[in-house]
Amino acid sequence: MKSKYLTKKIYQICCLLASATIGQLHADDSEFVEYQQEQIAIENVTVIDGTGEKTRYNQTVLLDSGKIKAIGNVSELTIPRNAKVIDGKGKTLIPGLVMMHEHMFYPTGKANYTEMLYSFPRLYLAGGVTTARTAGTNAPYGDLALRDAIKAGKSIGPDMDVTAPYLNGPGLPILKIKPLRDAENAKTMMDYWISEGVTSYKAYMHIRQDEFAQVIKLAHQQNHKVTGHLCSITYREAAELGIDNLEHGFFAATDFVKGKVKDECPSGKETHQSLVDLDIDSKEVNDLIEFLVKKDVTLTSTLTVFETYTKGRPKAYPEALEALIPQVRDQYEASWEKVAKQENATWPIVFKKMMKLEKKFVDAGGKLMAGTDPTGFGGVIAGFSNQRVVQLLVEAGFSIEETIEIATLNAAKYLQRENLIGSIELGKRADLVLIDGDLSKDTAAIRNMAIVFKAGIGYNPAKILATTKAVVGLH
Repeated sequence: MKSKYLTKKIYQICCLLASATIGQLHADDSEFVEYQQEQIAIENVTVIDGTGEKTRYNQTVLLDSGKIKAIGNVSELTIPRNAKVIDGKGKTLIPGLVMMHEHMFYPTGKANYTEMLYSFPRLYLAGGVTTARTAGTNAPYGDLALRDAIKAGKSIGPDMDVTAPYLNGPGLPILKIKPLRDAENAKTMMDYWISEGVTSYKAYMHIRQDEFAQVIKLAHQQNHKVTGHLCSITYREAAELGIDNLEHGFFAATDFVKGKVKDECPSGKETHQSLVDLDIDSKEVNDLIEFLVKKDVTLTSTLTVFETYTKGRPKAYPEALEALIPQVRDQYEASWEKVAKQENATWPIVFKKMMKLEKKFVDAGGKLMAGTDPTGFGGVIAGFSNQRVVQLLVEAGFSIEETIEIATLNAAKYLQRENLIGSIELGKRADLVLIDGDLSKDTAAIRNMAIVFKAGIGYNPAKILATTKAVVGLH
């Protein structure tokens, strides 16, 4: 009872802090601020508002005390005399990105993931991310402390929804991930991390159904949600047990592995081959999609990490590679070259199929969110990859308006924060990204972020990026 009371109080305090408008910044971060006026008008700008509605042109958006005060045609909206005016001609305004599969670590080799508690929050913010869920952590205390430091204005970065350490069964050769012993051990872990103030939970590849059922039960008692990167449990089984979210689109589904054994994770080769052979228009696929939609299971698209496995795909942005220390950059370059030289590569087949499946899921009424997952071979780098995922969703067949909705409002709704963030609507917090260029006509413009507003404070991404060169992999 005491644990539940403390969790409720922590949640209330978090919500109050997250609802703040213009706050006080730590002095060391003030150099990144371009705008901090009480009233700001972005005039004659193209607006993609995150609701899925059509792009609007020649708009003026007025910010007041960190919130969106007015939106209207440039000819109709009167700008207050004392407002700071930003010329939005030739620019696009979108909501701050709400990204749902992020980490504060990066792969540094030898099955090790090193915490980036300095560079990643800055890179996420510079890449337009104003809210992020850490979909799994190896350093939960670091993530919790970082979340609180950002809320207190002691550090810059996105608002964070912190996920507990991975809830995984035995069998994963990563030393930082604890294997659960049984369902009682799962309960012990849940009780502890609930008391510490995490707000999300992630089931991992080797978790067993009795452990998983315990996780879902305890999370839902707190009105918290559970996601999963699964393998031992199929998507259908997870939906039956009551999971809220599944990571990686359909890339992690083991539902199509022939002879799949309950509570056992097939080999990566078996799972991959099942996707190579999969007929995405088959009855079993259609039935699974229908079941997931019926059970209100949300999927998170993480196309960026799977792009790194896929022959014929481009390297990470050059600017992103500049952020890496030489050792991890060399590792990524070597891995990319190895993928590029593959013979009879099957990842291109799977990558295109999974793109189509995500579109099919949404067309059937499914809810899709976006994330990046900075793991794999490397090259998935905070901020830069959040921009890249927008381009990949459009490549998958979504309109730019649908894509921005997936990357903003859909996630805000999942987090139950849609009244505060996720779209450019009256009364919401001024979390916005001003982009040089017309994003509705050229998705490459997403890389040209001029200003990122969080709660009405306008940050200069270029100044932030200048402090993060050759840092990722170290801190």
